[in-house]
Amino acid sequence: MADIVLGLGSSHSPQLSTPPDLWRAYGEGDKRHQELWAADGKPYSFEELLAAADRSVIEKELTEDKFQTRYNACQQGIAALGATLEKAAPDIIVMLGDDQLELFNDGNMPAVLVYWGDTIRSVPMPVPDSAPAHRKANAWGWNPEREIDYPVAADLGRHIIEYLVDRQFDVAHSRRLPDGQGMGHAFGYLYQRILRQQPIPALPIMVNTYYPPNQVTPQRCYELGRAVRAAVQEWEGDARVAVIASGGLSHFVIDEDLDNQVLGAMRNRDADALFAIPRTKLNSGNSEIRNWIAVAGATEHLDMQLVDYVPCYRSIAGTGCAMGFAQWT
Repeated sequence: MADIVLGLGSSHSPQLSTPPDLWRAYGEGDKRHQELWAADGKPYSFEELLAAADRSVIEKELTEDKFQTRYNACQQGIAALGATLEKAAPDIIVMLGDDQLELFNDGNMPAVLVYWGDTIRSVPMPVPDSAPAHRKANAWGWNPEREIDYPVAADLGRHIIEYLVDRQFDVAHSRRLPDGQGMGHAFGYLYQRILRQQPIPALPIMVNTYYPPNQVTPQRCYELGRAVRAAVQEWEGDARVAVIASGGLSHFVIDEDLDNQVLGAMRNRDADALFAIPRTKLNSGNSEIRNWIAVAGATEHLDMQLVDYVPCYRSIAGTGCAMGFAQWT
C-alpha cells in the first residue's frame, strides 16, 4: 500500500542563494514596482508603501548583522529540510509549485496541471555578463551547471490524473516540455537545494497561484491535497511518498501577521481558518501560500513542525521575502 509519510514546505526566493551583502540591491529593485501588494490586500507603489511604513521598526531589520543572521537561519532551514528528506528516504516525491510564465503564458494557463512524462529536464539558465552582481550571485538557486533529466513517477502521475478527474477536478496534464526548455524555478529549486540533485522519482503538480482569473482558491487547494493523498492510498503501487510545497511565504511586501495566521492554522489542522483567508491577500508572491495549503491538505494525518520562520526585509518600505521552512511527520 502506498501512503504519504512526509510533508515539507520551503520558500524559494532568490535571496536564499544571494550573499546577504547584496540583499539591498533587491530592495533598490523594489522601487520600480508599481504593484506591491500590502497587508490590506491592495497594490501600492514603493513610494506609497514608504509613506505608510513604520521606519523605526523596519530600520532594525536592515543592518548588515541582521542580514547575515537571517541568511544563516535560512541556510540552516534548507539544510534541515534536506536532512529530514534524506532520513525519510521516500520512494516518490510529489512536488507542488507554481509556474511564473516559464512554461505557460496567456496562450494557455491551466489552473492545475500534472506533469507525468518519463523524465523532466533541468536546463542551465544563462546569466548575461551585463546582469547586476546580485543576479549573477544567486541564479535563483536552481540553475544547474549542466542539463539533467530527472526521473518522474509517471505511473503514479497517470493514476492521480484519472483519480482527480473522477472526483470532478478539471486537471490538465503534460508529458513533455517545449524544445530547449526545462522545468520552472519552483521545481528546480527543490531539486537543487532540498533533494540535493538526488534522482528520486518525482511528480510535479503545477498550481496557478499567480495569475487571475483562474487562481485556485485556498479551499480547492486544500481539497486538492486531500485528493492527492486519497489517490496515493488507492494506487496499486507499494511506495512511501513525500509531498513538498515550493514558494511563499509573504512577499514582496512582508506580512508577518498573515504568515503567522497561515502557519498556526496548518499546525492546528484548522482547515476552516485556511479557507477563510481573503483571496485579496493571496496575490503576487503571497499567492504561493496556496502550495503550502495543498500540502497541509495532503498531510492531515501528520503533525506539522515549524523548522523556522525568517522574515528577510530588504528595504525601508517593508519589502522583502518572508522565508518559511516546515515539515509534517
